[in-house]
Amino acid sequence: MGKTGRSSLKKNSRAAASDDESAHDRLLSAATHLFCKNGINATGIDAIIDEAGTAKTTLYKLFGSKTNLVHAVLESEGKQWREWFIGAIEAGGGDPHTKLSRIFPALKSWFGEERFYGCPFINAVAEHDKDQKQFRTIALKHKKVVLAHIEKLAAEIGAAEPEVLAHQLALLIDGAIVAAMVSRNPAVADTAGLAAGLLLAPSKLKKAKRTSASAAELAAV
Repeated sequence: MGKTGRSSLKKNSRAAASDDESAHDRLLSAATHLFCKNGINATGIDAIIDEAGTAKTTLYKLFGSKTNLVHAVLESEGKQWREWFIGAIEAGGGDPHTKLSRIFPALKSWFGEERFYGCPFINAVAEHDKDQKQFRTIALKHKKVVLAHIEKLAAEIGAAEPEVLAHQLALLIDGAIVAAMVSRNPAVADTAGLAAGLLLAPSKLKKAKRTSASAAELAAV
């Protein structure tokens, strides 16, 4: 094969890779929107490829199955959400208490977005067989990262039991997300923030009550 032929093959290979990357991004974006808005079970392959503007064969070539596409969406959404959430509470610096106090104002801003459809992890677990572990495993992996960051800040403010405080705040976060999804009222974040303020009061931090459950028994909310 001559130099011209090899060059042509390389160009075609790069073009194909670029096309696949573009199709991958479009499919991921379309699936994310439709899964979050309409639900995973209610969204068929045809709706995804129609919104993405790709062929069904392309979807199966890039993802293999709808289940794999769901996993890809959850992994992508989780990564983006964690980067946004941690960035929002860390933005502007400040002491750990200030950073923790930014949690619920940040959530209120998210709740007010036009495309707020709740937490994709909560939604995915909720609409599938509760004995299935595949989506629960991905959800817990996501929650573990969020909890670890909150626990770190809780330790820095001198909480007697940082892990317990992190789980308490996480329960308020999840509760606010579900309440906002149902009510479509961003102000539920303010109510959750008031409850969080009571947990973060200096007197509570110093006299945190011990739970009878061990750290291993704490629910990974």
